[in-house]
Amino acid sequence: MIDEDGLPVRGLPAERVLEEVRALRGGDRPTHGGRLFALVFDPAVPGLDALTASAHAESAHVNGLDPTAFPSLVAMENALVGAAARLLGGGPGTDAPEVVGAVTSGGTESLILAVKTARDAHPEIAEPRIVVPATAHAAFAKAGHYLRVAVDMVPVSAETLRPDPAAVAAAIRPETVLVGASAPGYAHGVIDPVAEIAAVAADAGVRCHVDACFGGWTLPWLRRLGEPVPAFDFALPGVTSISVDLHKYAYAPKGVSILLHRDPELRKPQYFAHADWPGYTMINPVIASTRSGGPIAAAYATLRHLGEDGYLRLAAATRDAVNGLADAVRATPGLRLLAEPESTVICVAATDPELDLFVLVDELDARGWHTQPQLAYAGLPRNVHLSVTASVAPLVAGFGADLADAVAATRAAGPVRLPAELLALARSLTPEGLTPDLVAGLTAGLGVGSGDAADDASPALVPSRMAVVNTLLEAAPAALRERLLVEFVGLMQRPTWSRH
Repeated sequence: MIDEDGLPVRGLPAERVLEEVRALRGGDRPTHGGRLFALVFDPAVPGLDALTASAHAESAHVNGLDPTAFPSLVAMENALVGAAARLLGGGPGTDAPEVVGAVTSGGTESLILAVKTARDAHPEIAEPRIVVPATAHAAFAKAGHYLRVAVDMVPVSAETLRPDPAAVAAAIRPETVLVGASAPGYAHGVIDPVAEIAAVAADAGVRCHVDACFGGWTLPWLRRLGEPVPAFDFALPGVTSISVDLHKYAYAPKGVSILLHRDPELRKPQYFAHADWPGYTMINPVIASTRSGGPIAAAYATLRHLGEDGYLRLAAATRDAVNGLADAVRATPGLRLLAEPESTVICVAATDPELDLFVLVDELDARGWHTQPQLAYAGLPRNVHLSVTASVAPLVAGFGADLADAVAATRAAGPVRLPAELLALARSLTPEGLTPDLVAGLTAGLGVGSGDAADDASPALVPSRMAVVNTLLEAAPAALRERLLVEFVGLMQRPTWSRH
């Protein structure tokens, strides 16, 4: 436990500070080893961490605010954008020879900028709107919230998990400035019918953004390996912008994403410039002004070190891991694949209503496998998400054995059954009725505390088993769930001294 706040009266020796960081990290999920199926992306390439740490350190204090002062950053950023453009159907000799872009901090920033650029290209539209499938990443909704753009969601089929292109076309209005599609959608790993969606957007004279943050650096390599990857990139004339995260399957450290535009004219509204003040003239291609060169340099080092041959090898290993995990799910009674794998995602559903997937997640966690539960939504069942990386390939057999064992333990434990009064409360409460005291009492009753995990006098912030919490969240309407989590995260994000 760290007893002090962040600023001691007397500075501490470097090794003491590093010991504190290591102690704090001891409670985190493992970022390497292939046993965490979300949040981090591990290629298991020896020496890559050391290389990227050194490259990051070389440019950590470089400031992207002024490219004339630090041309090294411009050169590396252009190299990353050029590599992504070539990989995604743009560049010399293609139908999109003038693709341009910018490096952002992550997929959310890339999507916000894609929406901003489309909105600002139409200042005559007073109340702009975007159209996206219901499975589109939540960052589209965040963009709408930040930018005051209405988001029209198109339902997806419960069987295919894809939207009907005709329904997308019907949702486009005169106020629509952007249509979105995913390649693939994060939740299920399913690729939207991008060709059809881009075509209906083009027919309506509307931009089409492809969110390839998750799959943009994987699908092209899988295609080269002979996998049947449908068209989703700039090879489709209706696609006007694409986002791809390098800190996912390009295996660069957090946080580097790239937003590409089909031509420079489309990118122009992305820039912000301001000269009407007594300081320097501000010109920003992305949301941040000051940007550390560290992440960009680390991403540059990653791409240069791995090369095309390295990414092909990693894609092949990932494909083999996906196939092995899918076979393990198919071989386990009571489980099924929610969707046949199309990229790097395994999505597991239950065929037996008495097999509680939230309990299964806890049982897998107890065996060292950290998966991501996804709540039931709009006719889609609760399921378990696994983002598969190259590091998983040697572990497939072990996962299959542990999965069978975890299923047996889940059956023995039985499903979570919440008290009727708690279910009634979850279904009847309104977001406005949630007070901090009510949330604190509710979370404490579920075994979720506001203390430090290493402090024996108070419960951990997050319990080791989450099945009861996830069951309650699933029972709550979405708006109430959002408010609950906002209040809970607010309880977590407090200085140490304010918890006592």
